Amino acid sequence: MTSAGNANAPAFRPLYLQMKETLTQRLAAGEWLPGALLPSETALAREYGVSQGTIRKALDAMAAERLVVRHQGRGTEVARHTTERSLFQFWHLYGSDGRRQLPTSRVLECRRGRARSAEAETLNLERGAPVVRIFRLRYLGNRPTLLEWITVSAERFPGLERFGQQLPNAVYELYQREYRVTVQRASEELRAVAADADDARHLGIEKGAPLLEIRRTAIDLENQPVEMRVSRCDTAHHHYLNELV
Repeated sequence: MTSAGNANAPAFRPLYLQMKETLTQRLAAGEWLPGALLPSETALAREYGVSQGTIRKALDAMAAERLVVRHQGRGTEVARHTTERSLFQFWHLYGSDGRRQLPTSRVLECRRGRARSAEAETLNLERGAPVVRIFRLRYLGNRPTLLEWITVSAERFPGLERFGQQLPNAVYELYQREYRVTVQRASEELRAVAADADDARHLGIEKGAPLLEIRRTAIDLENQPVEMRVSRCDTAHHHYLNELV
């Protein structure tokens, strides 16, 4: 029988996972910037008084989450958000031929506003807190395929609205470069919806045509929500694929 004391005891966590969390916290604090090399496994092991094998497992776990990149003979580098990485990790639309295509974007609107209820709840903000909203149309090839609404905290991303039409295609790269905010993962909810009049006009489809709606919440290194994104996709020529490993 399990005693009350044992039931309330904290669950055992392997040392390498504790080290992974510690190193990730240092990344979140900006101690090592994107592209910088971390201290060697030997130096980190000496600093924390653990074995080099423990540090190696911690770094391997971070690499599996794409927080760092391991280079044989050169060390471990803090991962940078690039267009290619964003395509590989966060883009799940494939063409009918099974290939992933790099999207291009046209910004339709980029302005400040006040957080609505759903935005405040998703981003852990007070209702009415200042936010920046981005509305853009994304193309695959020359075909308009996806409408996207992005909301972020204006305090977390001051001046983001100034980019306007010059907002880059890969916004996660911008978040990291300009604001030192690294998106480490995202959760998505999918559902089928019917195109409204605005969807139809922008995507060049019939009103009422079926669309795939994706609601994404992007999470940073401190496990805080930093972006709310709603996308409506015309899947007549594309499909959504997320490989589970």
